[in-house]
Amino acid sequence: MSWLVGVTYTFYWESQQRGDLSFQPQVKMKDFKRYCTKALHRMQKGPGYTYKELLVWFCDNTNTHGPKRIISEGPKKRIMWFILTLFFVCLVLWQWGIVIQTYLSYGVSVSLSIGFNAMVFPAVTVCNSNPFKYSRVKPYLQDLDELVATALDRIQFSSQTDTSGLNPANISQNVTIDPSLWNNMPLVVIDENDPENPLVYNIFDSTTDYSRGNMSNDNETNYAERFKVAIQMCSNGGTQCEYRNFTSGIQAIREWYILQSSNIFSQISLQEKIEMGYQAEDMILTCMFGGETCSYRNFTHIYHQDYGNCYIFNWGQEGQELKFSTNPGPEFGLKMVLDIEQEEYIPFLQTTAAARFILHQQRSFPFIKDLGIYAMPGTETSVAVAVDQTQHLEAPYSTCTMDGSDIPVANLYKKYNSSYSIQSCLRSCFQEGMVAQCKCAHYLYPLPDGAHYCNNKDNSDWVSCYYQMKDSVTEREKCINLCQQPCK
Repeated sequence: MSWLVGVTYTFYWESQQRGDLSFQPQVKMKDFKRYCTKALHRMQKGPGYTYKELLVWFCDNTNTHGPKRIISEGPKKRIMWFILTLFFVCLVLWQWGIVIQTYLSYGVSVSLSIGFNAMVFPAVTVCNSNPFKYSRVKPYLQDLDELVATALDRIQFSSQTDTSGLNPANISQNVTIDPSLWNNMPLVVIDENDPENPLVYNIFDSTTDYSRGNMSNDNETNYAERFKVAIQMCSNGGTQCEYRNFTSGIQAIREWYILQSSNIFSQISLQEKIEMGYQAEDMILTCMFGGETCSYRNFTHIYHQDYGNCYIFNWGQEGQELKFSTNPGPEFGLKMVLDIEQEEYIPFLQTTAAARFILHQQRSFPFIKDLGIYAMPGTETSVAVAVDQTQHLEAPYSTCTMDGSDIPVANLYKKYNSSYSIQSCLRSCFQEGMVAQCKCAHYLYPLPDGAHYCNNKDNSDWVSCYYQMKDSVTEREKCINLCQQPCK
């Protein structure tokens, strides 16, 4: 019998529990109505229903000192208690405002520590400032080099004051203009003697003599202001043309040469460009780290769009053992002897003969063009560094990003197994806009999936579009706003 009772009791308890769960919303609604009814009854016991009467009833029944004395004391004490109550209410509200403002500001504390200990040696990237050996790329650049050499002769002739023994026709008569190099971006000379109606001359036009010797007033300032070398950029099938002026003819020709060489190299395969560059065994002659011998085999190859073959020491890629630095001083660092083969430099591409190197974090892409250091030939270059590590907190304490995954810009440098950086984001953003607006990618940035590099054959308007992108403040601000600094 006792067992039967126990079973009945257990079954009843479970049923009761299930019933409470199913009718819980109704019970809460009844409790709320009952509470409102009691509150209304309490208010009905007060002096009335007007706001003034309710306020007096509140002051008379509250347990705070100020409001009760405001309605019960004499006139003078009422004023005194009213002022005190108002003052302390404002003080409490002010304190609440400070607390809320402090909380919403997400303030952080900064801890600074200085010490000496064994640290991971930074990654060191070494490049030759000349991307390709001239003997290997000369067949591709021969026509372009002839054009540039003739243009330089033409400018040199025009800048001379005594040209009695020279004839511009003799300078231009032997040049053969390649239409694929010249028609899309011809070099011109703009005569601004009449600023309202400037005259534009082809730089190889032998019938036009704009030399300084023919000017009535041989003033160098007037000559520089009157004649300017420019690049003509046409779009929409050559119907709309604009000119990009430069402060000097040499600068204009070098910029034109870089654009034309980008057009040529963009149509060459990556493997062929790697073979045309400087190989590690030819460039890195000797190497020592921490007093121990190393070689070019300790370097990781990477192809850089600006400098061709580059080699990274202690990059920290997967499977590579990191090098540590335990003592300061040059004897415990990295020493190298490099051969840049200056005789193989491309004549009009670089203005400096040197090796280019940069120290950076492991697994980060080396932006040598922006942050690199020149090591001149025939000299010894020493670099000492002090490590300064900064780590920011994530949102909402700052706007930094941990790995760039929350940035709405595809990181094109991920193909190098490199981590996120503000430089990689800005360049990826620019390339993204270049593909969207110009329908092709710029040669000096990584190639996005499904895109091709700009060239004169497939994209005749790419130079004009590129300069519009480059000079656009809107595009620059858009990328700056999208890209955030890494947290560490």
